[in-house]
Amino acid sequence: MSKSLQAIRGMNDILPEQTPLWRYFEGTVARLLDNYGYKQIRMPIVEFTELFKRSIGEVTDIVEKEMYTFEDRNGDSLTLRPEGTAACVRAVLEHGLTGGGQPQKLWYIGPMFRHERPQKGRYRQFHQIGLEVFNLDGPDIDAELIVLTWRLWGMLGIRDAVKLELNSLGTSESRGRYREALVEFLSGHLDKLDEDSQRRLKTNPLRVLDTKNAETQAVLVDAPKMADYLDDESRIHFEGLKARLDAAGIPYVINPKLVRGLDYYSKTVFEWVTDKLGAQGTVCAGGRYDGLVEQMGGKPTTGVGFAMGIERLILLLETLEQVPEEISRQVDVYFCVFGEAAELAALALSEKLRDQLPNLRLQVNAGAGSFKSQFKKADKSGALYALILGDDELAQQVVSFKPLRGQGEQQSIAFDALAAHLATCIVQG
Repeated sequence: MSKSLQAIRGMNDILPEQTPLWRYFEGTVARLLDNYGYKQIRMPIVEFTELFKRSIGEVTDIVEKEMYTFEDRNGDSLTLRPEGTAACVRAVLEHGLTGGGQPQKLWYIGPMFRHERPQKGRYRQFHQIGLEVFNLDGPDIDAELIVLTWRLWGMLGIRDAVKLELNSLGTSESRGRYREALVEFLSGHLDKLDEDSQRRLKTNPLRVLDTKNAETQAVLVDAPKMADYLDDESRIHFEGLKARLDAAGIPYVINPKLVRGLDYYSKTVFEWVTDKLGAQGTVCAGGRYDGLVEQMGGKPTTGVGFAMGIERLILLLETLEQVPEEISRQVDVYFCVFGEAAELAALALSEKLRDQLPNLRLQVNAGAGSFKSQFKKADKSGALYALILGDDELAQQVVSFKPLRGQGEQQSIAFDALAAHLATCIVQG
């Protein structure tokens, strides 16, 4: 017997009962970004592999272990995008969007792909919303990115469950000096470093700071601190960011071990973390990458951005029971119809109602059925009200109106008065 077909491990279907919450979240973010002046850009999910090697860094875990890479029929090496910044920078360069130093404030949404061990809130196909800003180099735009996420957490009702962590990685020059000092220090404690940290010491030593190994963490307590190696430019930038967050009343903590997992970051890095989701605590993260555009072949162009994980934020909303009740209801009114003549009249009447009430979520029964079966479907739909149209109602040009979820008696409403009645009831409901 052949094996049944199923989704690839770590790549999940989002089922109809789940999509209303996704649409609510995505719509909330989209409206917020419109209000802050960000414009949406949509990039392909497949790019040339070289793009990610040049941008993310060949010795990062993502490039070394996690990318979905394959050859196409032309022999080109292609990769399913593991993150959005590199693809966005490529699009900006290809289409000249930052020519002449023009600022750009962009956002995107879509799936990313990494071959990791699937866990709750961490999947091989996962979805992100990302923001990227180009040609604005001051701490004011860094602050804006953080301020708008703080506003988003308030809109979603999760502000008390997240914490902002900040750090500055300095310029590439100051980071280079710090890297030398860190390598020298850690080389004197090789026997106490875990195997992964020993490997990173040779390839990407700053990532050792991000270790979860307890013995290595103990060693890091006495390690050199990035703050002691910051150049004046980075220090002034970081102080400016903190001053703006203080002015906006946004609490934060300085985490000197926060380095992020990608090579292109400089100066500001930040993460929004929660302790409500177990090991997968980061829900939004980003920072400044002033050298990335030039590294990818463009003119010197400053950049800053972040990405938020949709799956983790959806999970957080569910965990905190912050799912608005109304989004679980996809139908306002269910139209029960009995008899062919009534079906024809209901079709015309329902379309007229949709013209008059564009936001009305009206489902007309399909497939006929008895009175009992149609009311069972009306109840299952979650509708607040049922409309009933049969031969008797049709003869009188009325519809029976029946509340399904609360108080109220069934009543007859004339065809031409139905839209006004529904408008009042749906608002009250």
